[in-house]
Amino acid sequence: MTPPPLLVLTDRSQCSRPLRDVVAAAVDAGARGVVLREKDLPEHERDRLADDLRALLASVDGLLIRAGLGGAGTDDALHLAAHEPFPPRRPALVGRSCHSAAELARARNEGCDYAFLSPVFPTPSKPGYGPVLGIDGFARLVAGALPTWALGGVRPEHVPALRATGAAGVAVMGPVMRDPGLVSSYLAEVL
Repeated sequence: MTPPPLLVLTDRSQCSRPLRDVVAAAVDAGARGVVLREKDLPEHERDRLADDLRALLASVDGLLIRAGLGGAGTDDALHLAAHEPFPPRRPALVGRSCHSAAELARARNEGCDYAFLSPVFPTPSKPGYGPVLGIDGFARLVAGALPTWALGGVRPEHVPALRATGAAGVAVMGPVMRDPGLVSSYLAEVL
């Protein structure tokens, strides 16, 4: 199992309409991979939301990746934060958020299938995760790493340069949560 080159991360606090509607519009625009964050929801609500999003994606043979260990016992695809331990039961697909060479090495050594590397550019969505890498910094860290998606302030016009560095793809949250129609602009650059 491999994530698609464009991954959409959820954040209902940035949506102008219900999250399910935003994800449905993103899927309609071509998104085939969604990372469900929403870690602040009670687990039963998050499970229900995961079921809804999984059904949306199933209709297009898409992939739902659940962020955090909360549903690790039932999900086939799991995305871990930099600080989270590797799950005792390994899902079919495991990724990890990384912010440094050491974290990328940890992800590779523990058997992760992919990583997010951030922040590539300044982003209001996740301030405080260290200095931005820029294209050159991303290129230095991604060389020799496991398949890595660029995250943090990535706009469609950045995608060709990031792919040229060896990025497996890009992960986008805020812009798509605010305007799911942007998926087509990202896809035009990432594919």
